[in-house]
Amino acid sequence: MLDFHRADLARLAARDRLRVLAPQRGKDFASNDYLGLASHPRLAAAITQAVREGVPVGSGGSRLLRGNHPEHEALEAEAAGFFGAEASLYFSSGYTANVALLATLPQRGDLIVHDALVHASMHEGMTLSRATSVAAAHNDANAFEQAIRDWRAQGGKGTPWIAVESLYSMDGDIAPLADLHAVAERHDAMLIVDEAHATGVFGTRGQGMSMPGERVVSLHTCGKALGCEGALVAGPAIVRDYLVNRGRGLIFSTAPSPLMARGVREALRILADEPERRQMLHDRIALAGEHLVKHGALAQGTPVMPLILHDNGRTMRAAEALQARGFDIRGIRPPTVPVGAARLRLSITLNVEAADILALDQAFSEVLA
Repeated sequence: MLDFHRADLARLAARDRLRVLAPQRGKDFASNDYLGLASHPRLAAAITQAVREGVPVGSGGSRLLRGNHPEHEALEAEAAGFFGAEASLYFSSGYTANVALLATLPQRGDLIVHDALVHASMHEGMTLSRATSVAAAHNDANAFEQAIRDWRAQGGKGTPWIAVESLYSMDGDIAPLADLHAVAERHDAMLIVDEAHATGVFGTRGQGMSMPGERVVSLHTCGKALGCEGALVAGPAIVRDYLVNRGRGLIFSTAPSPLMARGVREALRILADEPERRQMLHDRIALAGEHLVKHGALAQGTPVMPLILHDNGRTMRAAEALQARGFDIRGIRPPTVPVGAARLRLSITLNVEAADILALDQAFSEVLA
């Protein structure tokens, strides 16, 4: 029994690709808690107050049964306003939300053109979709347009859907959203933007990078810069209504905790009340870029700074050496990134101070020499 699974794990180990769960170790250069909100006292106070008011820990059922709590609806109304959308819908995770979006919205006869580096959750959704999907070269708006033109020339008559991330989680670069929006306008297409790593970090209020409108559906995870859990899909009201009626990831899932919905509402208010947090984060991003690029880290003005070491074994040994020196930095290997692109993924957050970044500079000099 399970001989295939044992052999598969052995093959992964032989290629330095075996994964294990590891505890937190040292200064946080690994999490996506970009603004340090996960431990913000206002979030703790909001959850404590909700418990005192009798808000339940669990929802008790799916949204279409008894699991639809007033806290969910209050969050969705507030989030729609915050993100400048007609409506929003709260999911239990960003992965679930992305799967639901791509599996549900594009229909048979439609085309999904996705960036070559989109998240695994988008690929999962496309696997379940009835629409045809094709990859476009990373961050190349012309490639997206040409894919749509080719599809039309071959007789495609449905709706094109463009699927991208605004800020790519492994490379730290930013999508050409204005150009992609223009492509969508020219070809009567819809644009799905995963804002997971931009929400809270970019935008005048931390609302992310996408442009709200009738062609745009955006996904905002709540477990990164918002410091909570779950994900909000924002867009036209008809998208919300359709997901409620056809989105299996919502219909057949127990609803998220009402307590967490209260926490996310408070996180959105913190974004509005404490804009200095974003400025502090960008100051630290700039400092990290100034000092870590000499070691090979890619600095692109975002909190994600990869240092590509190529070799799986070297990457993991470097991560272990840095952890031993008190820095929680993790190695990323295929299939999360392409073969030959193993890397240290540096994440700059408000959970570290300027002195920690300078100390990491010195540690890199010792470990990567």
